[in-house]
Amino acid sequence: MEERPLNPVVKQVLDLGPPILFFIAYLRMRDQTYTIGGTDYDGFIVAAAIFVPILLVSIGILWKLTGKLSRMQVFTAVMVVIFGGLTVWFNDERFFKMKTTLVYGLFAVILGIGLAQGRSYLAWVMSEFLPMAHEGWMILTRRLAAFFAGLAVANEVVWRTMSTDAWVKIETFGFPILMFIFLWLQIVSLHRFVDDETPEPGDG
Repeated sequence: MEERPLNPVVKQVLDLGPPILFFIAYLRMRDQTYTIGGTDYDGFIVAAAIFVPILLVSIGILWKLTGKLSRMQVFTAVMVVIFGGLTVWFNDERFFKMKTTLVYGLFAVILGIGLAQGRSYLAWVMSEFLPMAHEGWMILTRRLAAFFAGLAVANEVVWRTMSTDAWVKIETFGFPILMFIFLWLQIVSLHRFVDDETPEPGDG
């Protein structure tokens, strides 16, 4: 199916809507206990369970509107379904919190494997959207691999040492803001490599 352009505002709503709705649901439910099928679930577990179908609907709409999903979107959706399901099945919020660590950690590992092979898997995923010289992709991949590893460690520290309230706020707003700032800084610092799709042999 041919990819179709999407209004940036609509894309932002579809990308940011699910985590924000999870945040709102958590705030409304955090002090409540819900009995479902004879089992008591706290508000966090129920909010996590609600988040899964909301995310899938959002991704489904994105696919319908654009005709394409990125590999990262598909991977994230699979992880959310798996760990959201484990959270509800075992009635244990730790699974949902660990999901973030595993997602960031696996991104770092995958990018690191490519770097060890002298390749940029990031370029493989994103080069059609951002034409950039090979040297630029390698620099960005090294930085992003380190950044994802740092986020994975940070998430472990946050959920193991801070309150659930703090984790939800950092997960919903803190990590995305850090990601936005990081990517913006990379775009500025690597601008000289953009639009150079055929670097000279000495480059890199």
